[in-house]
Amino acid sequence: MELGLEGKVAIVGGASKGIGRAVAMGLAQEGCALAICARREAELEATAQEIRQATAAQVLAMVCDMARYADIKRLVEETAHRFGRIDIIVNNAGGPPTGTFEELTEEQWQHALEQNFLSAVRTTREALAYLRSAGSGRIINITSIAVKQPMDRLILSNAARLAVVGWAKTLSRELAPHGITVNNVCPGNIATERLMSIIEERAGREGRPFPEVVAEEERWVPLGFLGEAEDVANLVVFLASEKARYLTGTTVQVDGGSTLALF
Repeated sequence: MELGLEGKVAIVGGASKGIGRAVAMGLAQEGCALAICARREAELEATAQEIRQATAAQVLAMVCDMARYADIKRLVEETAHRFGRIDIIVNNAGGPPTGTFEELTEEQWQHALEQNFLSAVRTTREALAYLRSAGSGRIINITSIAVKQPMDRLILSNAARLAVVGWAKTLSRELAPHGITVNNVCPGNIATERLMSIIEERAGREGRPFPEVVAEEERWVPLGFLGEAEDVANLVVFLASEKARYLTGTTVQVDGGSTLALF
């Protein structure tokens, strides 16, 4: 299927590993030039080199903390300067810490909002003029199945990521006249470092072997196995494409059927 992504320019957050890395690779394979960012320079540059070698794509790699507005401004400015346009932004950042309401501090709440909500708002604000000029801009937010089915001990994620969905739905209506679509992708039961660390924390808290808890997690998935980052990336690449021109304001889970919510 021809997706019409050749020559497009995409910004992908949290791209040094996991879902962000898989998304960046998927977009590059379809002909996009990329600006990728993450906090750890060595991991980020290794990912950039891997993408260049696998696809021959142009890749701008920038160290960026998505909780810092100044870093986001610099990322968007450098991307526009390097490539002359921005067509796609994939708002993605690492998840906040686990814990109950009483365990979490004011600073942790503030950081979760900065990293997992305001990062999407700020990146979009800074890139909006370029997306509008493109005439068919794409805004894709990586959230979590927690927006459809809140999870215990993930109160920070439950709150911050749901804010993204409310913002995105409203924004999708505001930007539709400019040909810009806004959609949310909700990974669940994806075997990333994030999920493995959550499972490991749970195993330790419950005094159970790690493999036993992983197997239990797999049993909760109707398809019977944990997904891979590429399973999420495939949806993101489609939403970024011309084939998805009539999809906006949606929130779609990639979870092997495990979410019980109807919508």
